[in-house]
Amino acid sequence: MDDQVKNTAGGLTEEIKVEEGFFVLKFQNDTNDTQQMVRDIDNTFIQFHFSVKGHGKFMFNNSSYELPLVEENSLLLYNPQRSLPLNLSLAANSWLISLVISIKKFHSLFSQEAGYITFLSKENQDKKYYKDAPVSPSMAIVLNQLMNFNLTPSIKNLYFKGKAYELLSLYFNRTEDPDVEQCPFLSDEENILKIRKAKDIVINRMAEPPSLQDLAEEINLSLKKLKEGFKQIYGDSVYSFLFDYKMEYARKLLDSGEYNVNEVGLKIGYSTSSHFIAAFKKKFGTTPKKYVMSLPSAT
Repeated sequence: MDDQVKNTAGGLTEEIKVEEGFFVLKFQNDTNDTQQMVRDIDNTFIQFHFSVKGHGKFMFNNSSYELPLVEENSLLLYNPQRSLPLNLSLAANSWLISLVISIKKFHSLFSQEAGYITFLSKENQDKKYYKDAPVSPSMAIVLNQLMNFNLTPSIKNLYFKGKAYELLSLYFNRTEDPDVEQCPFLSDEENILKIRKAKDIVINRMAEPPSLQDLAEEINLSLKKLKEGFKQIYGDSVYSFLFDYKMEYARKLLDSGEYNVNEVGLKIGYSTSSHFIAAFKKKFGTTPKKYVMSLPSAT
């Protein structure tokens, strides 16, 4: 993603890097003329745009297609199939705050397993999202705090990080609409809770996980919905997910230096060390013993 916002006129444009894969963009047009802002954004990023005051429009495909953004409204843009470079026409006396966040970073906010599972399943890879929604009063407060930031420069990044996450939290916590999707990639909240319960069950019982049929019955979901829903949310089958989780857990246990190879294997459900060694090597390309020997504390 290009780090440069190009402004063809006057006014204030500012970019603050919250952390890797997460940026806040401020567009403040206090002039009497419409201004154009351009920035490259590739298809690995989701865009959240919030109109603080005034209005603007986003242009795509060499201005052949436009999406308006009106005052006190937000716009979510994401298309995994093509980049959506920011080409913004901001009207006179208009302010806009944008959050640009990578899909990987975004999903990590919704799952602790983000570091080593695939989130975008084949069913989701081709989906694109264009969603507009009103800016709530609580969101408006945060947006104005970001626009009128007047604290010391030394804490600017920390302040923006806190406010950016607060803004995202408020965006997805629309309590006035009980049927709203908490994450735009997921639907059917009741079944999502059941699928997440299934994930917790297999993790908690990783040494002796239930069969898929028993798991489906325990969470009161059909076997078909369990399989389809689990793959939709976590990007993998139940047992493939569990295998990756167990191997990552085993690696962390080895990192701790508190357990030997046999003990780690037993903890995650391998009755024989040879089976654990083979599984670990399949996942990480090396044996547990060689992995331990490669740790800084072992040298």
